[in-house]
Amino acid sequence: MKGQTLKENKDFRRLYYRGKNEASSALVTYGMKSRGNGVRYGITTSKKIGGAVERNRARRVIRAAFRNIEPQINGSWDFVFVARTRTTKCKEDVVERAMLAHMKAMGAVDEED
Repeated sequence: MKGQTLKENKDFRRLYYRGKNEASSALVTYGMKSRGNGVRYGITTSKKIGGAVERNRARRVIRAAFRNIEPQINGSWDFVFVARTRTTKCKEDVVERAMLAHMKAMGAVDEED
């Protein structure tokens, strides 16, 4: 099952205002159970975190970490991941650990892992 990407501004805003959020030094995660079928995600990288090269690297690392965690997600969820300045310097496994901890706290992933 491949996660679909969020593209509409209204979907991002809905998660920012009504979703649960978790933050760490490497990543901010907004999540919300959805009525649809499957998992959808979006990635936000502000110009504050660096130039185009840094922003693209942050998106690539977040996308790779999400791909590894996605099979463990229970049910239908929407997620928005916000990159931080440190994300551009982090390895994928650091971001993946932070993302997994955030999803466990939200209840999207079982605690047993």
